[in-house]
Amino acid sequence: MAERIHSLSLRKEKPFVRINCAALPTSLIDSELFGHEKGAFTGAHERKIGRFEQAHSGTIFLDEIGELPLESQSKLLRVLQEKEIERIGGRVTIKTDVRIIAATNRDLDKEVAEGRFRLDLFYRINVFPILMPPLRERKEDIADLAIHFLNIYTRKIGKNIRGISPQVLQNMKQYHWPGNIRELENLIERNVLLTREDMINNMVLPTQLEQYASVIPTEATVITMSEVNVPISSLH
Repeated sequence: MAERIHSLSLRKEKPFVRINCAALPTSLIDSELFGHEKGAFTGAHERKIGRFEQAHSGTIFLDEIGELPLESQSKLLRVLQEKEIERIGGRVTIKTDVRIIAATNRDLDKEVAEGRFRLDLFYRINVFPILMPPLRERKEDIADLAIHFLNIYTRKIGKNIRGISPQVLQNMKQYHWPGNIRELENLIERNVLLTREDMINNMVLPTQLEQYASVIPTEATVITMSEVNVPISSLH
């Protein structure tokens, strides 16, 4: 969605910079976002241009913004309000013109109430909210998304698979998809790898795996390799 907003905007010829806030080590967040000067801290052997500077005149996508620590939230708020940054160890204020698109899977109202997200930052980024319902609440999209990912992975893997059977698609609509679209994509990729036919006619969903696991006896007898007469050399 962030990429589509950027590509349809007047900034489409400018940089689109994405950053996963959840994947940033706490000690490196400020350096990644705002950059640093050479010698600003131990290990800063050269100047680093931060993501905001890279995205100047374009769009920066802050994925999982709810994962930012409070100290970094405060610095981000200043950047959004003043439209300027300072590299770590720098003395020059750098003007920046970027559009911010932020995403989170957290309930920011709850995070604010519990003191984990700044109220002023929440209001600053919540200018035009876009609600993306989870897959389980828009099951009419499952078939189109499944075919979309099927086309991607058949080309990538080099298989000729015509489609997905109606029964499999119906079963997919009955599943609750706790992993959302990423889970759907991974499941399609797995089945493209496994199928030997030109149509996906069978798909084992995680709930079916759970049901299968529940009927496996809890007690099992462990035997040695010699007891089943399997030569160790044959396993190499």
